[in-house]
Amino acid sequence: MAYLLLLFLPLAAIAVFALLGYGCGTLGRLGVRQAGREIRLRCAAAVLAALAVGMYAWGMLYVAGAVLEAEDGGTSSSPIPSCRTSDEARWYHVIDYHVSYLPLRFVCETTDGGGYTPDTVPGYVGPSAALLALAAVGTGATAAIESERRATRARRGTRAVQGEAGDVG
Repeated sequence: MAYLLLLFLPLAAIAVFALLGYGCGTLGRLGVRQAGREIRLRCAAAVLAALAVGMYAWGMLYVAGAVLEAEDGGTSSSPIPSCRTSDEARWYHVIDYHVSYLPLRFVCETTDGGGYTPDTVPGYVGPSAALLALAAVGTGATAAIESERRATRARRGTRAVQGEAGDVG
């Protein structure tokens, strides 16, 4: 399961650059003043999504560091270095670890079947990634609604023009 880290980190970097490229590139090509409301909202959603993926990847780097430290054998490898906290009594009961992806954390498993989470991932990563993702979804939904409104207005305008043309003939 920890090998997903090796797959996710390069994919996250690609996603961040692709989303930033779309968001900033579209506005750069069209110009902020020339772009309509729908385009500006789409670009904002892409940039927010890039920030959310980047924040989650930042947390994954912390987890990857903890996994590398846990897998590194040799002198002073027991108890698992990533599981060492200020409470030394917990250290000696650690038998394994696992990675939780949602919420993002490194969990140390103990002999009694329980576990605990050391402070591997900074506390701001999870809430920041969630809020940025929520903002990206909200902005994307607003862009979709704006697009639908524009299409509805265009259909109404076309019908009005067709009705006037029918009255003339």
